[in-house]
Amino acid sequence: MTDVNFYQLAAKPLDAVLPRLLEKAVAAGYRAVIRAADPALLARLDAALWTYDPASFLPHAVDGPYAAAQPILLTGGDAGEGAANDADLLVVIDGVMPGELTAYRRALYLFDGADDAALGLARRHWKAIRELDGVTPVYWRETERGGWEKAA
Repeated sequence: MTDVNFYQLAAKPLDAVLPRLLEKAVAAGYRAVIRAADPALLARLDAALWTYDPASFLPHAVDGPYAAAQPILLTGGDAGEGAANDADLLVVIDGVMPGELTAYRRALYLFDGADDAALGLARRHWKAIRELDGVTPVYWRETERGGWEKAA
C-alpha cells in the first residue's frame, strides 16, 4: 500500500517546507525523486536544498551523470518505476498527476493552499487518487506556526 500525503502549504513557501520534509525522509531511509516540468523551479529547489540551513546537508543532484548515487534526485523527466536513483519516495511539486504510485512506498504532493488553481487541481487529483487500488491518500494542512495537522 502506498501512502500519498497531500501537503497544503499555508505559512511557508515550498522552498522552506521541502527541505525539512526531505530531511525527515532521508533520516527514515527513503530515496526520493522530485519531479517538476519547469527547469527554473528545479534550479530554484536545487539552490534551496544547498542553502536552507548552513548546519545541514541534503545530498542531492539534478539529473546528470551522478543521479543514481543520489538519495535525492530532482528531475524534469518521468519519475516512474525506473527512477535513476531507485527512489521509493515520489515528491510532486508542480501539480502534475503523479502517474504510477504503487512503485513507491510513499508519495508527497505539495501545493500552495493560497493559490485557487493549485487548490482546485489538488482536489481533483485527491479524488482521482482516492479511487486507485493500492493507494491511501492522507491530507495535511500547514498550521500558522508551520507545523502540520492531519485533516479528517
